[in-house]
Amino acid sequence: MRMYDLIMKKRNGDSLTREEIAFFIDGYVGGAIPDYQASALCMAIWFRGMSDDEIVALTDCMAHSGDTVDLSRFGELSVDKHSTGGVGDKTSLVITPIVASLGGKIAKMSGRGLGHTGGTVDKLESIPGMQVSMDTEAFLRQAEEIGVALISQTGNLTPADKKLYALRDVTATVDSIPLITSSIMSKKLAAGSKNIVLDVKVGSGAFMKTYADAKKLAQEMVSIGKSCGRNMAALLTDMDCPLGHAVGNSLEVQEAISVLKGDVKGDLYEVCVALATEMVVLFKGCMPADAREQVVDAVESGKALAKMREWVAAQGGDPECIDHPERFQKAAHILPVISDRDGYISHMNAEAVGSAAAILGAGRLKKEDAIDYSAGIILNKKTGDKVLRGDILAYLHTNDENSLKEAQERYRSATEFSAEPPADRTPVYEIIR
Repeated sequence: MRMYDLIMKKRNGDSLTREEIAFFIDGYVGGAIPDYQASALCMAIWFRGMSDDEIVALTDCMAHSGDTVDLSRFGELSVDKHSTGGVGDKTSLVITPIVASLGGKIAKMSGRGLGHTGGTVDKLESIPGMQVSMDTEAFLRQAEEIGVALISQTGNLTPADKKLYALRDVTATVDSIPLITSSIMSKKLAAGSKNIVLDVKVGSGAFMKTYADAKKLAQEMVSIGKSCGRNMAALLTDMDCPLGHAVGNSLEVQEAISVLKGDVKGDLYEVCVALATEMVVLFKGCMPADAREQVVDAVESGKALAKMREWVAAQGGDPECIDHPERFQKAAHILPVISDRDGYISHMNAEAVGSAAAILGAGRLKKEDAIDYSAGIILNKKTGDKVLRGDILAYLHTNDENSLKEAQERYRSATEFSAEPPADRTPVYEIIR
């Protein structure tokens, strides 16, 4: 078997066999197939696409290209959530204690933020003392005992995806549905959960900018997951505006805690309840209405907040932060952004808002960059809100005073106004099961 023949076969629009795909993945991870041939195949896939059988084979081969996590001890109770990424997306911090308080077992490995999107691990590390590294047995034991353990990605999970994603990123082949699907789902399969809920973001702050593209991706991932023996659901959710009011690590943690206390409703609450509901549906096998009632009760009764305290303490964090937010690191400089006009906020470019937060220190441009956990933005006004001249639109938080001018300019460029209120936004567009 020759790589040249596989490239030509896909270039001509033919389907690759499972054996051919396995040959490619094994050879590329092992170093026998060079980058230039792998990039040629990726470009052929970008143009020609892949059948469902091909995507299943590619996903499975990538999932087994390295280590896998065995969650079989949890039976049908293991459950995971994956987001395609967004701005102000702190849903994992909210739904994890909710679902764990209802009997789910969440043993989750999460990533760090890069560019305009935040990372759950960075947010957790903004909690004083919180540890995001532990060995596999301690990780699984904690999930078994309290229902939740969330750590940074470790070991040699999906090395094929790591190599291919880096290659796609510099060869203009990132936005291919088969390659996106296999990338996301291979990591989820390797992570071991029986039940998987996907949060597919749509809009200016999301990878998928249009509803049609997001729905196509969601349907493909649900189908592939089911073909690989997982119980699946996907939600299409709005990311044409930052989710919630906080953008930045410790700021988002504090907002997530406020949701668990029942103090915050709005779009963040609705998306979290919808995601948690689908997770409960999958691992309990109950009807959506019953699952939603359990989720809402977990918040209103305080069960979810108690689980958050237990989770934080188990990973070395200071649980007192949950009731005393003043224990979080505070930024030295907080600048209010003042409106210079009357009207309604008609649109917010969520990606640009995320970039403004990164300029303040909340994000990374390179993986090696340090994070300022206290940096970020509190949105005082969002899309649809009425604004008067002199109103405070947002507060910029940073320890780098020199970043304020550029961040304010970026934030203002992201905010559009109109004389009339825009159409209402829907936090959750559709659920695909």
